Amino acid sequence: MHLETFAHGHSPLHRLDPRAKLAAAIGYSLLVALGHDWAMLWAALGVSLAAVLTARLRPWEVLKRLLAVNTFMAMLWVLLPWQVVEAPAWPGLGLALNTHGVELALVITLKGNALALALMALVATSPINQVFHALAHWRTPQKLLQIFFFFYRYLHVLHREYHRLDWGMRVRGFVPGSNWHTYRTYAHLLGMLLVRSYDRAERVYQAMLCRGFHGTYWVLDHFAWQRRDGIFCGLWAGVLLLLLLLGRAGL
Repeated sequence: MHLETFAHGHSPLHRLDPRAKLAAAIGYSLLVALGHDWAMLWAALGVSLAAVLTARLRPWEVLKRLLAVNTFMAMLWVLLPWQVVEAPAWPGLGLALNTHGVELALVITLKGNALALALMALVATSPINQVFHALAHWRTPQKLLQIFFFFYRYLHVLHREYHRLDWGMRVRGFVPGSNWHTYRTYAHLLGMLLVRSYDRAERVYQAMLCRGFHGTYWVLDHFAWQRRDGIFCGLWAGVLLLLLLLGRAGL
């Protein structure tokens, strides 16, 4: 399980200060999430695509992540465009096409894809430890920072432990199917995963205490704000302003 696929590269976005990219991502996310104008949303999708191209991300990896996002969007397209009416377009189903539902599904799809692409280009291009480092510089509450950090860290632990248990079951001849034996086996797998994860967490916590941990995420070095970071922030602020004006004009 590798969650830093885009973190290492040589594009202009990879060389930026993570604090600048996080600020840009937060501002952009708020603007897109609150926007409703069609022209602004399509323009935002174009901005996100341009950011991905600037970051020089591998197309196949980008498409895989977009597939995961749009799998959820497909469920919205199945549910939102239809409504139950007394005089349906399809009498056998009792359904009629709801144009407002179609528009809502399209708005959510545009926003979801624009934000997913932007986060890949702006946040995923920094290693996770640098992202937490930037959050620490922003005086993020220590408790919240630790929750984020350990959640990320133990995703890998849970993933490895799951594959170890799953491989052990398959070596013993387990073949999953739609039967009670399969359901019971996966229930046992989940229970063992929780028990082993808890045991691993206790041992790691004791090791941290032995090394002097007392609830503080220490920042050992500091980022150096450079001219290119200021230029990027200025350009990105201009992009946000143009999107905002475009949305206002559409109203």
